Order: sequence, then C-alpha cells, then structure tokens
Amino acid sequence: MALQIAEKKVGPVTVLQLSGRITLGQESIQLRNKLKTALSDKPRLVLDMANVDYIDSSGLGTLVAGFTIAANQGVHIVLANINDRLQEQLSITRLVTIFESFDSVDAAVKALERSRQ
Repeated sequence: MALQIAEKKVGPVTVLQLSGRITLGQESIQLRNKLKTALSDKPRLVLDMANVDYIDSSGLGTLVAGFTIAANQGVHIVLANINDRLQEQLSITRLVTIFESFDSVDAAVKALERSRQ
C-alpha cells in the first residue's frame, strides 16, 4: 500500500499518522516533504508508525534526515507504536540510539509536553 499521512494536533504536539510503506521513490519523497512542512512550524512531532507495513533503507534514511533537520532547528521528533520489524531494523542499524520511541501516541505526547515545560 502506498504511504498515507494523516496529521492531527494533540494540544501543542503534531502527530503524523503514517500508514503503508516507506520505500525508495514517491513514499520517501512524500514523507520528506511532509516533514519539511511540519518542521517549518517548529512543532513537537510524533510519528505514529502503527500502520507502517514496511520500511526500506531509503525510508530509514528519510527518517534520519528528518531527525537531523529537526535537531538542527531545535525541534523534537519521537516515534510511537513501532512494530517488531521496525524495532529490529533500528537495532541492527544502531539507529535505536538516536530515535526516542514510545509504546503509544499518548505516551509520546505526554513526554513531549513534559520536555517543554
């Protein structure tokens, strides 16, 4: 399934609900463009990965690029609802050390709210 991105606000936090595949090509470009738009407003971002079926190395690269841009702008991005496969990919690539992740969107939102008080 092609990547679908739904955006919602939970208080001061923006949640991007991702569904489908994040792969080389249109999906990575779509995610990169959405992250650029979201980051321009300097929100706190949660990427809800619950419905991501598959992510390839290009998709991981897009996430890394988004996190790098966010860090340079002082924006905090976290992951929520990562599945076992993505957790394994993050562990194998050692990206688990840079991505902060939470079991739920609610937990991620609460953590971001606390970090800005």
